[in-house]
Amino acid sequence: MLRILELLDRSDGLSLKEVAELTKINKSTAHRFLSHLESEGYLFRNKQGLYLIGLRLSRLGAGASSQRTLAKICRPVLESIRKVTTETVNLAVLDGLDVLYIDILETSHMFRMVSQVGMRRPFYCTALGKAIVANMDEESQEKLYASVQFRQVTPSTVTHLAQLRQQFTHIRRQGFSIEEEEAVVGVRCLGAVIRGAEGEIVGAISVSGPTARITNDRLGSFAIEICKVAREISRRLGYRPVKPKGISGERVQKFARARLQ
Repeated sequence: MLRILELLDRSDGLSLKEVAELTKINKSTAHRFLSHLESEGYLFRNKQGLYLIGLRLSRLGAGASSQRTLAKICRPVLESIRKVTTETVNLAVLDGLDVLYIDILETSHMFRMVSQVGMRRPFYCTALGKAIVANMDEESQEKLYASVQFRQVTPSTVTHLAQLRQQFTHIRRQGFSIEEEEAVVGVRCLGAVIRGAEGEIVGAISVSGPTARITNDRLGSFAIEICKVAREISRRLGYRPVKPKGISGERVQKFARARLQ
């Protein structure tokens, strides 16, 4: 396994055949090793079927390298949800009290919000930040609350801790977060948390767009997609929940009806 990992660390991706030939390991044995490393989140396969170093292994190194690996693993899945929703898709991690955007796939629509990788926003006014913090353990949440100083980014920004706690309860129950013009006026966003192999929170993904396009009657379908994609990315990172949680069709319909009232 170490020979395989050292080989992949020096490459931009290798097939099973190439790994077996270069390490001189029997092909069936190499496949068994690769499959195990992939299932544990140490490796991942891209859409060409090539094996690459995974997030769990890269996190043993520098944080920046870990973020690049996460973006690389997530990119094909983010492309799929952008194709379905036709809106901007974001990937971010929590860095202190801010969400740090590490990948952005912009919509092809002419009217869109201009964002860029490396951008930061307070966690309490983004769907990304809310998805992450809502799913943190209570002790970690309290540490954040002790340091946060709310700032009115837009007229809709949440600036009271009690209101934020109430939102977090709904987010954990629903399985996704929603941000209503709290970071940018006229922009609505839905987010979901991403977990790593040990169940730890790795980051979050979101779909954002103008309220004129992400209307109330589209929220249900968007919620289903964002939850499905978050689960898929978590699976690629090695996360195996005892009982997979998803947003049911009945729950989406109830949510959508409430939004339309």
